Amino acid sequence: MKSRKNLTRFTYETTAFQGWRLSLSRSGTTFTKYFSDKKYGSERKALKAAEAALKELKELVENSRKVNGKLSKTTTNKAKKLLKDV
Repeated sequence: MKSRKNLTRFTYETTAFQGWRLSLSRSGTTFTKYFSDKKYGSERKALKAAEAALKELKELVENSRKVNGKLSKTTTNKAKKLLKDV
């Protein structure tokens, strides 16, 4: 499968990890989460989980208020918790 915007596919033979990396940068803050094929059962299931998490994260970040052009600390903490719980 091919990488998509904010989702990168990792399939290197020389590493133990194979799966998807979600990376979203907004207002000076970057959020990253890895979705392993092994953990989710297959490449497609890992991609679906990553897409769902990306959708939730985008909604949270885009509907949040900014303080001095940056995301508020509350929003940043909510986003980190969202990614941790996925």
